[in-house]
Amino acid sequence: MKVSVNKGRCNFNEQTTILHAGLQDRQIILAYFFGMAYFYRMISKTRVWTILLLLALTVLIQPAFAYHTVDSTQSVLIGSVTLTGNDRTRDRIVLREMTLHPGDTVRLADLPGRLAWDRRNISNTNLFITVGIETSLTIPNDSRQLLRYDLTVVMKERWYLIAYPVFDLADRNLNEWWYDRGRDLRRVIYGGRLSYRNITGNNDKLQLAIERGFLSRTVVSYAIPYVDRAQRIGLRADFGYQTNKEIPYRTQFDKWVYAKSENVLRQRVYASLTATYRRGLYHYHSVDARYNHNTISDTIAELNPDYFLNGQTQQHYMSMSYSYRYDRRDNAPYPLRGTVVTGNLGVSGMLPNDDLRFVEMSGSVTRFRPLGGRFYAAANLYGRVTFPDRQPYFVLRGLGRGTDIVRGYELFVIDGQRTGIWRNSLRYQLFDTVKQWNWIPVRQFSTVPISAYLTAFADAGYVSSNVAAQYQSNLANKALFGTGLSLDLVTYYNMVFRLSGTINAQGKTGFFFNLAQEL
Repeated sequence: MKVSVNKGRCNFNEQTTILHAGLQDRQIILAYFFGMAYFYRMISKTRVWTILLLLALTVLIQPAFAYHTVDSTQSVLIGSVTLTGNDRTRDRIVLREMTLHPGDTVRLADLPGRLAWDRRNISNTNLFITVGIETSLTIPNDSRQLLRYDLTVVMKERWYLIAYPVFDLADRNLNEWWYDRGRDLRRVIYGGRLSYRNITGNNDKLQLAIERGFLSRTVVSYAIPYVDRAQRIGLRADFGYQTNKEIPYRTQFDKWVYAKSENVLRQRVYASLTATYRRGLYHYHSVDARYNHNTISDTIAELNPDYFLNGQTQQHYMSMSYSYRYDRRDNAPYPLRGTVVTGNLGVSGMLPNDDLRFVEMSGSVTRFRPLGGRFYAAANLYGRVTFPDRQPYFVLRGLGRGTDIVRGYELFVIDGQRTGIWRNSLRYQLFDTVKQWNWIPVRQFSTVPISAYLTAFADAGYVSSNVAAQYQSNLANKALFGTGLSLDLVTYYNMVFRLSGTINAQGKTGFFFNLAQEL
């Protein structure tokens, strides 16, 4: 008997019936004997017909084919765990994500859920296009022994070495470039990026970016998740160098105001080393040490003396941060069930001669859950506080950067020292399928998972700011509300495309396109 687990779904009844020779095999044998008996009866072969009928009755009552009922509350034994398809990835990287190991005992009723989460954990390494787990049941001769389940993990690896050209936008998002910057093609970033993942088979990653155009940027990073035998401690090193000839030097009416020059207006250099610690399957800790050296031109210091504070043109400092993440999601790029809890504490100005003294604390809780049928709900609560109250404009941040937004306010930047967001989504799954395009010659690209969701959302947020008057903000220190509908398309290599229509508390409507999923 085989039970296949596909996309985490596997059903066991409260009372599980086990057939020694398999119900399907038994039915085939009975049908054969009764069919042959009927045939010989029709041609008057009485003796042959009688013999075949007796054989059929023997099969029907044969103890070897009798069945017995197994209580799903009893325990079963995990036998072997076999991995297939991980040609480059080392076995230990896959086994690290599993809760089921040879020799484990588990309640039969708990087995489907454990298999489903193991499949999800392996998928969330982002090393494989598809992951499936098959189980094979062996019934012992001695009834006092436990039933044995052998597991086979079937994987299809991604294409790990990707070099591609860059044609990106310098603005915060496509919507700002489209609506506020007049779709100006001079605000593009071009160049090339190299991403080489799983270099040694240990899920390590090398990234290189060389970009020019609106800015000049070079970034190199290397990360390896585990450097110890117990697979708990990892390391990451980053180096970045960037220059800009056009930058936002202040915010006015919740929009960035830019300065432009033929000369470099800002230069940034940083180097960091991050140590990570993973406890169990879902708990992640990291400690980051970073050196930053930033320079601005005299022009920027004159336009906004608070850019680095007190008209300074240089800023160098050492920062350290600690972050924690509990992450138990079924699918990291677009979760439908699970929980994520994050916390962060960062301190800048660790050395006596540092130019910046800054403390940041943030945390969030996100819950994803199925409602039944094709409906899913998601809710997120996020908060951030910073000290001191007087901060350089360079580090002043509230809403509008990255995924820190209230949907409906994508075109606004709201600066402040303290921020809170509450976001909610209700999703309906239109379809979820996997396409096999055999006409694509590269097997890593021929399997295409694709799904679509219709999402209704409602968000609320607040930014507390003591510089609202200085930067003429209309949205800081006010309750913010946004709602709308979106169509979300999820496909392979963690790509999420979102088309959304929104309306906010100020009555402003918008139609936006995003390449990332906020919630």
